[in-house]
Amino acid sequence: MKKSLLWIVVLLLSISMVAAFSLYGCKEEVAEGEEVAEEEVAEEEVAEVVVGEQTQVVYNSMASDPEPRRIDELTVSMFEEANPTIDVIHSIVAHEDFKQAIRAYLGASTPPDVLTWFGGNRARFFIDKGLIMDISDVWESAGWNDSMSAGFKALSSVDDKQYFLPTSYYWWAVYYNKVVFEQYGLTPPTTWDEFLAVCETLKQNGIIPITIGNKYQWTAAGWFDYLDMRINGPEFHINLMLGTEKYDDPKVKAVFEAWKVLIDNGYFEPEPTAYAWSEVLPDFISGKAGMYLMGQFIMDSIPEENQADFDFFRFPVIDPNMPIGEDAPTDGAFIAANAPHPEEAKLLLAFLGSKEVQEIGVTELGRLATNTEVDTSLFTDVQLKGMDLVNGADYVAQFYDRDTTPEMAAKGMAAFQAFWADTSEANIDALLAQLEADRALIFVPEE
Repeated sequence: MKKSLLWIVVLLLSISMVAAFSLYGCKEEVAEGEEVAEEEVAEEEVAEVVVGEQTQVVYNSMASDPEPRRIDELTVSMFEEANPTIDVIHSIVAHEDFKQAIRAYLGASTPPDVLTWFGGNRARFFIDKGLIMDISDVWESAGWNDSMSAGFKALSSVDDKQYFLPTSYYWWAVYYNKVVFEQYGLTPPTTWDEFLAVCETLKQNGIIPITIGNKYQWTAAGWFDYLDMRINGPEFHINLMLGTEKYDDPKVKAVFEAWKVLIDNGYFEPEPTAYAWSEVLPDFISGKAGMYLMGQFIMDSIPEENQADFDFFRFPVIDPNMPIGEDAPTDGAFIAANAPHPEEAKLLLAFLGSKEVQEIGVTELGRLATNTEVDTSLFTDVQLKGMDLVNGADYVAQFYDRDTTPEMAAKGMAAFQAFWADTSEANIDALLAQLEADRALIFVPEE
């Protein structure tokens, strides 16, 4: 009993000394312009003493929809249970608000430790500014160098260092009507020549080879992505997205010339700019059109009774010497470069990328996991095929408006639509000259 009383007295004296020291530190901070109340600082410091050995990690997430929020909160609870000495300060911010606030988060003197975000240029923008931490050591210790595909590793890397954890994604591919293909004895093409032959066969039989609704421009961007990656390779494409390659390069003109063949030969839906992407689905579902380059979400808009009539294939190879790039918009997380709790942040990030957590995303949210150690029996045959498509890529791109800046994306997508209306050589040259002028203004080197 006496020992207990003595221990309490010592503890109270320690608390008093820490509180006094905190008040002094608080006064120094206020003198330098920090607007912090003395009482608040004292209370916070006392709280840290009471906690003892427990540490913290601050996690800001944009998983604000009901089900993602539930799983995000479950994940944090699991992490805290597995790491009882770490207290996660968990903040979930509305998706659009988060996108507006992230620059302020990362620019703060004490930013959140771990933040959710998008892959591609959305992350590269902050990496290039030194605001995202190099987590190559986490990739090594967590085993992601082996359990993540080459494409996802490339997506997460700059100069052979890893900065991003990809956690979930969806794929793009050429979807096709199996009934139509069977009717005309067609098989999914793997090369560009085979693809053009399929288009011509469908056209000769009164079928629209490729449907597209380009009213809102972004659907055409998918065609630019794939043609550029297949003709010039994913490295050139991503550098173009980052503003380090020029739009008036002959390599980019080659993309428009290949695209021009499809348009001029009448292989696309007539007058696509009159329709939104979903407004042309009736032609695809009924068999009036044979193919559609689109994201996985297209199947959500096809009636259940028609689902079995559709499948997809990889965008055909144009130059077999080029690495394979695939569009697979990817979400994930990173650690702020100035994270106040870097070691705890690395533990949390490793947990978010673990097989255990990603399997919860699969079973509870239907997400596609990036970790190849996830139990494949959890996936449908269609999901497995999509995962094989992406895991077999040399590079995973994000889509035009994610891989480049918003300003450049707006200019580029408007140019794609203008090209559709006029595929002449003169118009191609004029559009590329304007895009290059736009690129030079938008990607001004920082002094």
